[in-house]
Amino acid sequence: MNAPDLPLGPRLPAAIQLFWWLRDPIELLARCQSRFGDAFSIRLPAPATPVVVLCSPEGAKEIFAMSGDLAHAGEANAVLHPFLGRHSLLLLDGPEHLRQRKMMLPAFHGERMQAYGRAMMDLTHHAVDAWPLGRAFPVHRSMQSIALQVILRAVFGVESGPGQARLAGALARGLEVAGNPILLLPAIQRDLGPLSPWGRYLRVAAKATALLRDEIRRGKAEGTAGRNDVLAMLLEARDETDRPLSEDEIHDEMMTLLVAGHETTATALAWALRWILPDRALLGRLRDEIASADGQPARIAKLELLDGTVKEALRLQPVLPLVGRVLQAPARVAGIDLPKGAAVAASIYNIHRRPSLYPEPERFWPDRFAKFKPAPWEWIPFGGGLRRCIGASFATYEMKMVLASLLPRVDARLAVRKVGPVRRAVTLTPSRGLPIVVTAKRPREPANLLRQNA
Repeated sequence: MNAPDLPLGPRLPAAIQLFWWLRDPIELLARCQSRFGDAFSIRLPAPATPVVVLCSPEGAKEIFAMSGDLAHAGEANAVLHPFLGRHSLLLLDGPEHLRQRKMMLPAFHGERMQAYGRAMMDLTHHAVDAWPLGRAFPVHRSMQSIALQVILRAVFGVESGPGQARLAGALARGLEVAGNPILLLPAIQRDLGPLSPWGRYLRVAAKATALLRDEIRRGKAEGTAGRNDVLAMLLEARDETDRPLSEDEIHDEMMTLLVAGHETTATALAWALRWILPDRALLGRLRDEIASADGQPARIAKLELLDGTVKEALRLQPVLPLVGRVLQAPARVAGIDLPKGAAVAASIYNIHRRPSLYPEPERFWPDRFAKFKPAPWEWIPFGGGLRRCIGASFATYEMKMVLASLLPRVDARLAVRKVGPVRRAVTLTPSRGLPIVVTAKRPREPANLLRQNA
């Protein structure tokens, strides 16, 4: 593929573009759109070819409408292979992707998902109980802890006890080490001993994998009667030929749900707090609305302002900047003729900052969603089309339960004036873990008393 076949983009050497992408992808995307318009080319770690980035909702619509045979999302996510395994839903394409997606979808059915609402709220209250008063601490770390505990219960089916503590510790260490963005570079993925970045990751990941495989084998040996977690469902699942998922397939899908459901949700919650806490008027309105739900998860899930707040947090600072595909045949996308092997991506960040869609795009304004119902290609934090994240509803539901539990209980302020995005593996998190200071904390109270203390 020659350069003339692609839209214009930065002329910087590929190594410099790669460094820029790893250091500050938001700046790169914003500057490229400003200079080159709604379509430009950049060079990223994977795929190997330049990536054509589309910044218009129309472009995203065309990408999401392409068939799985024409456009491979798994190939576009190849950078995640060393972390998730070759059986990960994020890395599969074609019939095998459809097979595993069908087998996993029932685990995220609405009624099953809502059964975890009370546990999500209890875990949040437990975390808030441990928050210090009058001292700055990184709230992102607390959100990670909550999200990990939710994953352990809802996905892995592990209850409190020594086994949960061991697994939680191993998974948390693995996620922390894997957060180093340099590990995404193939040149770094060499085991040079336990002190090397990749060597350290491999050893930490091996411990987490061993414990996770123990849980899978225990589930197979003891049966899944009475369990409603995702692991139990995957152990029971059969495809159209009555074939179950193998241990390797289950392991890789569990790792995928851990990474996708833990890190992204925790980060989205931290970003939400970044904008909610300084806005006293919004915080008061949210507390009043939350109090009206009387602590009932089903009612909390339907709160309009809370829903808009979650959507606005995911709009203003999406956890992932791009969602891409790799073409398996020549195609015309957004008026651009692209050859086989071209990588094309919709820029979540640029589309979400488009003034024609979102007036005052830099403003955190949850009320915009009370009247504006974006099309599936206009609000895309979870991607779109056949490859839209199967855990999207679970993630937004969890965000609502966590926010509804902590916002009425604490008065807090940001401990820093400036908060920017920093890269943590493939996600963009608040700088310094979003330090906050809790100035007042109320005990957990019956829901019908929350209104009096809002």
